[in-house]
Amino acid sequence: MAARIDHAVTAGTFSLDGQTFDVDNNVWVVGDDTECVVVDAPHDVDAILAVVGGRRVRAILATHAHDDHVRVAPALARATGAPVLLHPADRVLWDQVHPDESPGGELRDGDTVEVAGVALTVLHTPGHSPGACSFHAPALDAVFTGDTLFAGGPGATGRSYSDFGTIIDSIRNRLLTLPPETVVHTGHGESTTVGAEAPHLDEWLARGH
Repeated sequence: MAARIDHAVTAGTFSLDGQTFDVDNNVWVVGDDTECVVVDAPHDVDAILAVVGGRRVRAILATHAHDDHVRVAPALARATGAPVLLHPADRVLWDQVHPDESPGGELRDGDTVEVAGVALTVLHTPGHSPGACSFHAPALDAVFTGDTLFAGGPGATGRSYSDFGTIIDSIRNRLLTLPPETVVHTGHGESTTVGAEAPHLDEWLARGH
């Protein structure tokens, strides 16, 4: 059976640096009828489990550790028996959200996560956060970018542990080098493609965000 990408949107809040905002987050589930991986665990375990259905969850992949992406990750791990995988450079953010619980494992640049006959390659794409990662699935013509690249430009870099120059380097060197037909599945909002975003790099540099 062929692998596919399923999707849900959950609503909640994002808090950092003493401010809180209402946000809608994308949850991406990659797999077939038997097994899957979950990309991000934002606000609502039941909503994620509804997309998972009865499938075995092999891993919960955290694009980064801002609270609106990992808030229910430990609860989802307990519900599914799957480990939460996070880049160690984002542990400083994870510990702000879950000071008494550790992730179940680490993501490293170049790692490969296999599910349903599909390989997802871990791309370390820092800038929005130190350990931000994207997950490239060439067989599905897809990359899951979290808050690194959106339809319309880079993720925010105006808060703690973020840097505009770094996110631009990540986008230029790790994401815009992917095939132009690659669909960019983002942490918030609509999907886009590498080909649609690549021509606008100079515009983002000029505006500085």
